[in-house]
Formats: sequence, structure tokens, C-alpha cells
Amino acid sequence: MLHEMSIGGMLFSPFVVLVPMAFILAASTRLVLHHFSLRRYIWKEAWFDVGIFVCYLAAIVYLFGD
Repeated sequence: MLHEMSIGGMLFSPFVVLVPMAFILAASTRLVLHHFSLRRYIWKEAWFDVGIFVCYLAAIVYLFGD
């Protein structure tokens, strides 16, 4: 179970840490695909980027959740 983090008396959602981690992974995947010229095989690039981000976020929540 994910719990709130208390910083200076304020409660923050654990997504404050998890979402940037997923974004960095998705951005790095996008850069790797662009570097190897594999982006041309993706039909809808924006939907692919959103899907990759959601998959990474789900995996991170699964791994870091109790």
C-alpha cells in the first residue's frame, strides 16, 4: 500500500516521486527508439507515448507498492 509522505508537515502523494520516474523512463525509451530510427514503425506516436508512460507507471507502482 502506498502511503503519503510528510515533508515539513505537508502530506504529499507518492505519485510526486513515481510519476517523474515513469516520465524519465518513457522519455528514455522515446530517445532510444528515435536513435535507432524505429519511430517510423509506430502508427500513432502520441498514443504510443501515453501507453508507454502508463505501462511504466503501472510497473513502478506495482514494484514499489507494499
